[in-house]
Amino acid sequence: MSSPSHVAATPITDRNELVATLASGEKPKAQWRIGTEHEKFGFRLDDLRPPTFDGDRGIEALLTGLTRFGWAPVQENGRTIALLRDNASVTLEPAGQLELSGAALESIHQTCVETGTHLNEVAQVAAELELGFLGMGFQPKWTREEMPWMPKGRYRIMRDYMPKVGSLGLDMMTRTCTVQVNLDYATEADMVKKFRVSLALQPIATALFADSPFTEGKPNGYLSYRSHIWTDTDADRTGMLDFVFEDGFGYERYVDYLLDVPMYFSYRDGVYHDASGQSFRDFMVGKLPVLPGQLPTLSDWSDHMTTAFPEVRLKKYLEMRGADGGPWARLCALPAFWVGLLYDDAALDAAWDLVRDFSLVERHALRDGVPKHALNLPFRGGTVRDLAAEALKIAVAGLQRRAARNADGQDESHFLDVLQEIVASGITPAERKLALYHGEWNQSVDPVFKQFAY
Repeated sequence: MSSPSHVAATPITDRNELVATLASGEKPKAQWRIGTEHEKFGFRLDDLRPPTFDGDRGIEALLTGLTRFGWAPVQENGRTIALLRDNASVTLEPAGQLELSGAALESIHQTCVETGTHLNEVAQVAAELELGFLGMGFQPKWTREEMPWMPKGRYRIMRDYMPKVGSLGLDMMTRTCTVQVNLDYATEADMVKKFRVSLALQPIATALFADSPFTEGKPNGYLSYRSHIWTDTDADRTGMLDFVFEDGFGYERYVDYLLDVPMYFSYRDGVYHDASGQSFRDFMVGKLPVLPGQLPTLSDWSDHMTTAFPEVRLKKYLEMRGADGGPWARLCALPAFWVGLLYDDAALDAAWDLVRDFSLVERHALRDGVPKHALNLPFRGGTVRDLAAEALKIAVAGLQRRAARNADGQDESHFLDVLQEIVASGITPAERKLALYHGEWNQSVDPVFKQFAY
């Protein structure tokens, strides 16, 4: 989740300004970049409990320790709640999940180095605090009540609002982790095509990265429980966005969608004003109940865009949001998968040919079925595994044509090897952990914190 936006404070008086914000994200292909984000669970080595914010072994102490590597602290009410360095940031999710929001980089090689550097820095400081970190989609052991809360104003507002609109929103906030990639578009038409392809194929990423089979120490009946949680979080701001596939979709239609998403807050002068459930449309005519007579700024709009949580999100770039968190290799594979599909013209055409005739019913069946069945979900006489194999074939070819090579002459396609292995075996990361749970782990999830820690 995002921190407050720091953009222009000029009042917004016209809907066209909001449309222009999305259009301003357009970039020529030579300037397309890759922004990778990932979250991870912290745990104390002695009792496996998540660290609190305060204390000698708390999350704030970890953030303070990371400043030795040149990270600059960001404070809220005198407490360090984030770090900045070289156009990247380290931020906190509601229960202290640590997130790296990477810089906009040119290649998967660079983003993988960035991720590895970050994990090494975290490991050094965490070892001194007797902490560890785990990449999975859902907290495997602790209950919602046992998770700590971070002292960020927006999270207090969301914590109060979530139970009013769904039964699993607090679990989304406190017990999930994801990896996502943010990618550019050249024109409105390019954005539309990429949005449709990535939305239709987002369940395939969910299936490939499925890694959240445990809840409170026991199997939960899902392979990606993290993905399931989004189905009962807040229907006003989640889902598959069927209108994206309708004729005439573009920036204006997405702005209208966002204007209909209820607000959470307005951040003014260092204070989060609780606007939960209120209307941004009312805000634009000075009738927001919490701030009567005031008009929104582009900063308010930028913040509001971060409070919609569909499977693919449009800001000034497209965000792929369907994957569970995981180990280092899969953190590199996620951007490779989507860059291979979307950043090569021939691959994008092939991916669109793959999904263009999916019906609304089929798209929803994929979205609703993969959290439980992942690659085994039936689809058109085959399974999602077949669809994943075809998508990977297209992505590999796209990366090979991109020909972005490292110092050893390798292109980016080798980052997909870990996904190729999953498809070849038909066994997701979640299923591997379930086999261990029922085998050598003797029906305990505790070994996951040692065997799969970073």
